[in-house]
Amino acid sequence: MSHRNARLTVHARLLIVERHQAGWPQARIAEQLGVSRGTVKKWIERHQTEGPAGLEDRSSRPHTTPRRTDPEVEAQVLALRADRHRGAVFLAGELGLVASTVGRILARHHVPALAAIDPITGEPVRRRRGGPRYERDRPGELVHVDVKKLGRVPEGGGWRLHGRDATVAHRHKKTPIGYDYLHVAIDDHSRIAYIEAHPDEKDPTCAGFLHRAATWFHQHGVRIERVLTDNAMTYRHGSTWTAVCVGLGIRRRFIQPGHPWTNGKAERLNRTLLTEFAYARPWTSNQQRLAALDSWVTDYNTRRAHCALGGHPPITRLAC
Repeated sequence: MSHRNARLTVHARLLIVERHQAGWPQARIAEQLGVSRGTVKKWIERHQTEGPAGLEDRSSRPHTTPRRTDPEVEAQVLALRADRHRGAVFLAGELGLVASTVGRILARHHVPALAAIDPITGEPVRRRRGGPRYERDRPGELVHVDVKKLGRVPEGGGWRLHGRDATVAHRHKKTPIGYDYLHVAIDDHSRIAYIEAHPDEKDPTCAGFLHRAATWFHQHGVRIERVLTDNAMTYRHGSTWTAVCVGLGIRRRFIQPGHPWTNGKAERLNRTLLTEFAYARPWTSNQQRLAALDSWVTDYNTRRAHCALGGHPPITRLAC
């Protein structure tokens, strides 16, 4: 297919050749077709050299690209994308490249967009588009709080280490393996996060978590002004939770019932916890996974490239 701004199609180029063979002057041919004499001369010479095939469209791609990214670097980008299922900004931060360069590599190899794949498996899926992104003006103005229920890892490892058949034996055990409850608090402006693992999500546990989270944020120069939670009984009517909020001067906000995306930053952090921590590797025990949580949170806050922050980690927002 000809370029959309091209004056000459293959038929018009053939017409140039036919009129030249009929004895027309090149100047007259150029005038009749509205092109330059150099263009007419080019197609005549190309036909003389290559025949009718020389009149076909050619790729505008240059013959050489001396500044193209090294194939080994491209292989690293593709391998990391296949392993982590993340975007150009994150990949660039991990590999020390420029995001636009990574984007061109992904496009050149026809890698599907993140919105078109499952974040865990990488398989193509259909997604509903979300609403516009928003963020508060300063750290601490709003902190999203939520609890992520996470199945514990059996001793010796689960199905990710031993295969699906391993889950059958655990399913029939008299004593259930149980769950861990990851309590998360993420600042709306900076995306800096504080996470603890507990055996339940009862009122005293949630209240104690909030008190320690407020202390931790204060140590980083952030005073929590509001917390946004779902409508769980603990957050709505928990006496200890309410007492901590009143004592710390924290105002409570709740999402609209049936609209979990209102607490979207906490929900997104929960998904990141699953894909990049809980299910990122096969753990051999639950204690091993819990022991790695603090270092993962530190990496998330201080090193991991965050797409919403232009490829910078959340801690950089507190330095501003």
